[in-house]
Amino acid sequence: MKRTMMSLIGVAVALAAVTGVAAVTAPDTGDRDAPRGSSRLPVQRSALLCPAPTSSEVGETAYTAFAPKGAAAGADGKKGTAELRPAGTVRDAGSGAGGKGKKGKGKGAADSAAGQTVAPRDTKPVVPLQEAGKPVTTTTDSPDAPALVGAADGTLAPGWTVQQTTSVAAGSGRGLLGLSCTTPDTTFWFPGVSTATDRQDYVHLTNPDATPAVVDLELRGKDGSLAGSAGEDISVPPHATVPVLLSTLTSTPTTNASLHVVAREGRVGAAVQASDSKLGSDWLPPAADPSSSVVLPGIPKDATSVRLVALAPGESDADLKVQLATPTGLITPAGLETLHLKSGMTTAVDLKDLTKGEAGSLVLTPSDGDAKAPVTAALRVTRGKGAKQEMAFIPATRPVEKRATAADNRDRGSTLSLVAPEKGKDAKVKVTASAGSGGGTPVTKTYTVKGGTSLDAEPPRPSGLKGTYALTVEPEPGSGPVYAARMLARPQGGLPAFTVQPLPDDRGSVLVPTAGQDLSVLTN
Repeated sequence: MKRTMMSLIGVAVALAAVTGVAAVTAPDTGDRDAPRGSSRLPVQRSALLCPAPTSSEVGETAYTAFAPKGAAAGADGKKGTAELRPAGTVRDAGSGAGGKGKKGKGKGAADSAAGQTVAPRDTKPVVPLQEAGKPVTTTTDSPDAPALVGAADGTLAPGWTVQQTTSVAAGSGRGLLGLSCTTPDTTFWFPGVSTATDRQDYVHLTNPDATPAVVDLELRGKDGSLAGSAGEDISVPPHATVPVLLSTLTSTPTTNASLHVVAREGRVGAAVQASDSKLGSDWLPPAADPSSSVVLPGIPKDATSVRLVALAPGESDADLKVQLATPTGLITPAGLETLHLKSGMTTAVDLKDLTKGEAGSLVLTPSDGDAKAPVTAALRVTRGKGAKQEMAFIPATRPVEKRATAADNRDRGSTLSLVAPEKGKDAKVKVTASAGSGGGTPVTKTYTVKGGTSLDAEPPRPSGLKGTYALTVEPEPGSGPVYAARMLARPQGGLPAFTVQPLPDDRGSVLVPTAGQDLSVLTN
């Protein structure tokens, strides 16, 4: 018999290292369910993936990277690194699924059914971050700019964020496309996709790892799964991206649908690029994990059209109370007191000019307070009229538990939306404008949002701003629940070009049990 001594301190350190990596992709419930004696520590490593931005010859993309200050130094005393590198791209060879076929066999492998993995021309780091608290930015106007994959560690890992903002001057994809680069995971929900003839929606699947990923795609319309589905066994080679045109997955053109992305092997990042023949284009980020109540923050005050697309993905129907959180309180949209969602079926409701000149946020809660059926939802929001219309998407998002970040803010054009959805539970939020990428001094401002209301504000700007800056949103101790979004408005001639990014919690910290004693483990 061999005696092996295991220190609980060692276990705690190992758990911190493992969980610190996982915390950026696992749900964060805050400290409500924290075990006694546990402590909150910054994550040690985080990963991000940015999809290929545009194929337009008249597009320009800005990447802005940022990490908030405040994380303790790593165990080795190093500040850490944070960088993205170009990924390979799987070119469609006529399979229709853009990537369906045999599994890739390693980095740069060819998939006979889906085409070859085209290696990037350059593998130099993109927007490498050197220090916390100051954003860095770079731009490209290349129509074949690749997807990016990367990671951050040390003091740069907690809260590391990269904003991808693309301006397309002309064509069916014209407008402003914005996306906070996503974290890898194994499942994603996208209410609001379309396979109709006036839309081209591509889901971009990006694999950050050294082993292949295998992904299934399922589309659900008003009657359930769409006919002719062809989205199974899509292989995503290592360090590569696969764009899949959703209309090739089904024989049933559908205006309002929901997409479920499931990685059966490995993990991927996923985002949908939607292009409308009349309304321009934007990114549809994944919605928050299905929940019995959802919040969709940041509907602009001048929205001319709002469409809600929702789904109850579980085995039970859901009946929801629909409310708009306005600056003065919660109101019920005319003619839509409740919304019934049939299990597994997508429901769409046109809310028209819902906000009527006052910015707001949509709040969906169970009609029966005890109901637990999970739902997921997203909004398609339109600004402008006639030929000068532009669309953006607002998916359901997670609350800001500890901190959220929005990069790529400039001297003008940013609007911060904060909503405290629960009556009687006011939210008090500290918002910090970072130093600018070219210079400037950080500025902090505190906002109080009355429970049951939504607040839209022009965010603070750093004094002496040069370049771009980041916003961090941090609820004060004792604050009620708060959700956030940031709108960027950058008009193109008479086109009201805009994009909205939800600001979920950055999951930059993790709860770790505190060591109390040593344990001895006996093994044979």
